[in-house]
Amino acid sequence: QVQLVESGGGLVQPGGSLRLSCAASGSIFSGGFSANNMAWYRQVPGKQRELVSSITSDGSTNYADSVKGRFTISRDNAKNTVYLQMNSLKPEDTAVYYCNVDRITFYHGGFRSFNYDYWGQGTQVTVSS
Repeated sequence: QVQLVESGGGLVQPGGSLRLSCAASGSIFSGGFSANNMAWYRQVPGKQRELVSSITSDGSTNYADSVKGRFTISRDNAKNTVYLQMNSLKPEDTAVYYCNVDRITFYHGGFRSFNYDYWGQGTQVTVSS
């Protein structure tokens, strides 16, 4: 079964930068798999998880107003990996960041199958002086 593995979180000072990565791996099918829409969410204790940014399979992007101009989402389809470059970080960006894939297509013996709504384990981003 496919898993999403995140990396790149940590502690950074205000104004600093971090790059998050999320790689999908683990398919048992010989034909491999591909990810549809990929996204980053974040959550702070006591609040709902919020969408930070998303990217479609053909590269169209969307950003929350709070991160526009500071964060950049990108993906490598060959590696089924999504990235989030975060610049000019603010204390209010402090949260656990989660990656999400809304649908994965599995290829096997000329057939396709689908599975939905994958989440990573989360990575902590702390912005503090």
